[in-house]
Amino acid sequence: MTKQELLKRTKAFALRVIKSVQALPADSVGDVLGKQLLRCGTSVGANYRAACRAKSTADFINKLKIVEEECDESLYWMELIVESGLIPAKRLEKLHVEANELLAITVAALRTTRASVKS
Repeated sequence: MTKQELLKRTKAFALRVIKSVQALPADSVGDVLGKQLLRCGTSVGANYRAACRAKSTADFINKLKIVEEECDESLYWMELIVESGLIPAKRLEKLHVEANELLAITVAALRTTRASVKS
């Protein structure tokens, strides 16, 4: 996957997160969980974009670690939203799969980058 493809994919992920959060009930629980998911879900693409402009390999690794954390946190909030019954699992299934795939891509990129630094 190229840098440009991943930039587009992480932005599309953010847009899908926004739409999912808009579908949450407008109550205190929906607001809190929605804000949490909105923050980390949109942060994935923003931080990947920042990683693409890293000033060094160490900076790139640090920024990618943030992407990894935000992806994982997005998964956590989606799980809470589904398990609390706010949104049916089916509705978030594809978004959940995409978050897992973005997480796997990020972890692989971190491993590759760390390995290239060691050699």
